[in-house]
Amino acid sequence: MPEGMFLRSGCDWHLDVANEHTMEAFLKECGLSVTEVEPIALDFYLRYVRWFINQINLPIHPAYVTEVQQKNEGYLVTLDDGKSLEAQNVVVAVGFQYFPFTPPELTQLLPQGYYSHTCHSIDMAAYTRKRVLIVGGRQSAFEWTALLREKGATHVHVSYRHETPKFAEAHWGWVMDVVTTIGEQPTWFRALSPEAKEEYRYRLWAEGRLKLEPWLDDRIHHDNVTLHPRTQVVGAAITSQNSLEVALSSGEKLEVDHVITATGYKVETHQLPFLHPTLLASLQCSNGFPCLDPHFQSNLPGLYFTSFMAGQDFGPFFGFTIAVRTSAQLIAQNLLKSDVLVN
Repeated sequence: MPEGMFLRSGCDWHLDVANEHTMEAFLKECGLSVTEVEPIALDFYLRYVRWFINQINLPIHPAYVTEVQQKNEGYLVTLDDGKSLEAQNVVVAVGFQYFPFTPPELTQLLPQGYYSHTCHSIDMAAYTRKRVLIVGGRQSAFEWTALLREKGATHVHVSYRHETPKFAEAHWGWVMDVVTTIGEQPTWFRALSPEAKEEYRYRLWAEGRLKLEPWLDDRIHHDNVTLHPRTQVVGAAITSQNSLEVALSSGEKLEVDHVITATGYKVETHQLPFLHPTLLASLQCSNGFPCLDPHFQSNLPGLYFTSFMAGQDFGPFFGFTIAVRTSAQLIAQNLLKSDVLVN
């Protein structure tokens, strides 16, 4: 997430299952009100997270996991600082970072080195005095557009296949009801008919994709931002000046220095670089997602997956922080149950 970004979540999307160390409790300590901090800036959210960590006294070890492999009845975890540890349980909660998706038909058109996904395009200062084309027309595309312009990009073009979404506040209250229900009835979503599941997926998609947050409106409409609705990239060629000439389906040709693809994310479990090949070979997956029980446990005992990777069995809501409390609750219930059985 780039510096200066705003979150679409509200102050009720806090982290504490016990509802004690909430964002509103943090606001009270800071002498701030909800209206003063919404929309929530990335910097403010990280301040809340650090405060939460301190309140709970979480024993965090700042290192990346480089490998997880099965050992006896548990797991051997190797860290990038050279240390390793053995664990009976491992919870994988990696979010979106390993799953950026750019359609193959687009990557086949764009020369290597001239394009990157939004996930890898977070240093906005790198695009100062650059001409940029963003491919995609939903919230992230327009937010990157605003941030690029504000960081001094010469011109930002945005190409997308649909009409321009309307600038209107998204309403997420119903999602809280859904994730609360899943906390009480873990199999609720998976027990729905395929049609009912699709209805919820569409409702979330429509709320998040057919609307752009209104605080983007004034930041987008400037002379050095050009929107190209109902278009798509049909060709690209490197120019003699080492820039890129991009042809759109409308017949327009744009000369840009870089292309950023705001084309979303797609779960592919095998893309997790730290899961050992023999572990992956034993892990049951479907459509790229790990197959999970009602407490987020995979077919490998003690190996849990949550966040974006739980979307197939628990619904697309679990790719957002609104669901972290339910995930924590259900995983903890199973860990406590297992501990009782072991003892």
